Amino acid sequence: MSLDTGVVLMGLGNDPHGISLVRETPCGPVEGVLIGGVERFLGIPYAAAPVGRNRFAVPTLPEPWSETLAAGHYGPTAGQVPYSGALGTLLPTVVIPGDACLNVNVFAPAKRTSGLRPVLLWIHGGSLQHGSNALPGYDGTAFARDAVVFVAANYRLGAEGFSLLEDAPPNLGLADVIAALEWTRANIASFGGDPEQVTLMGHGAGGTMVAALLAHPRASSLFARAIIQSAPLTALPLSRARRMTQRIAKDLGIEATREEFSARTPAELLASHLRVAADSTPLNGGPAHGLAIEPLLVPRDPLEAMLAGAGMDIPLLIGTTTQELRLWLGPTGRGAKVSRVHLAVARRKAGISKDAQRLYGRNRPGAGPGEILGALATDKVLRVPMYTLADARRYAEGQTQVYEFAWHSPVQDLGAAHRMELPFVFDNLGTKDAAGLVGEEAPQSLATAMHEAWVCFATLGYAEWPHWDIRRPVKTFNGLGNDVVFSPRDDEAGAIC
Repeated sequence: MSLDTGVVLMGLGNDPHGISLVRETPCGPVEGVLIGGVERFLGIPYAAAPVGRNRFAVPTLPEPWSETLAAGHYGPTAGQVPYSGALGTLLPTVVIPGDACLNVNVFAPAKRTSGLRPVLLWIHGGSLQHGSNALPGYDGTAFARDAVVFVAANYRLGAEGFSLLEDAPPNLGLADVIAALEWTRANIASFGGDPEQVTLMGHGAGGTMVAALLAHPRASSLFARAIIQSAPLTALPLSRARRMTQRIAKDLGIEATREEFSARTPAELLASHLRVAADSTPLNGGPAHGLAIEPLLVPRDPLEAMLAGAGMDIPLLIGTTTQELRLWLGPTGRGAKVSRVHLAVARRKAGISKDAQRLYGRNRPGAGPGEILGALATDKVLRVPMYTLADARRYAEGQTQVYEFAWHSPVQDLGAAHRMELPFVFDNLGTKDAAGLVGEEAPQSLATAMHEAWVCFATLGYAEWPHWDIRRPVKTFNGLGNDVVFSPRDDEAGAIC
């Protein structure tokens, strides 16, 4: 029995585990499963396993296969260590052993039409050291249900993906993302997706990589639209980006070369990373891996490049949560430990004026130093650069839409913290992982509204609220009216500049 050309059903009936089906791809046949009107193909390699001669090297195409590849279960994940402490309970980790971590998951609508469907390619966050496409929260069923072909990609993390070695290419994790984009362009039609209508979507560190690719000269040949969620828009100079590599090399007593790093197992590099980055968080600015500005993939700081006109022809949906830093302040107890002295020191280090600190305090009666520090840092690192970019794109007639997620989670004083919007965007409030972040009574109406907006953008290239203009419209997802607010907290944004 066949659904359409290139699809072969392997079983019938009401099996709760679904019906097996096979699709032909340029690399070879893959066998997935049909469940509830959604086709799921998991763990498909988009590049060769990054081991042996492929370790600390740019990704290469996987060897084609002739026998059917089983794609009914998630593939291996990139090497990582789970979050610790309070964050470990909020941000679960899935670790699946195996070498072939450079894989994608595809969720596609089973019901076919005469045309191809829009595609959404998801790049997860996690500070370039956590996360994978196997996390339950990144299940793409809701997007496929709404006629979008959803692809989620893994990439190399930590030392394997972002070391700066003397004789190895830099930014390998970003090179992996490019390889996933190229795989999508070459293969997605086999799953009913349109290779000319790919939206690249990333959160946190994944969003930073989207920004880097949006600024890349080849951007328009790789994807048609972009979504950046809660992400810094900048990369690091080589001297700063190299610090983590140098610390790991010193810790292990080796040189920062490909030969010496390759002689160490991934587990040894992970253990070293844990030692040298102990207690490092986005709040304290401790050592961490980051995107590096280098001639090949990131020839210029992404924000500077975009302000100068890069990527202006690509529609952009971009936004933040209202209280990004609260993820590292509330559950961990760090926020309560921030004193006025800590606040003053952090403010001066960030180049924020005392007048700005006073303004933020007046606008938040009763707020402690930790809350004020979180608001200042959120705006300095994320909101003000985002507004600056949106203004530049407006002057260049680029299409930009801005949102803010303002609904407050009742869980562990999270409020509208970093990552709180994801269960709503993915419309999966019913999952255990989502409940751990947003509680069991989060408003489905908010999930419906956000998910529909993302589907609309991926499908049409715009959501239903006004494009950024002189009024600075911000769609505010608060679970109440979800109104468009014009120039929200403009006094604070002006004080930070």
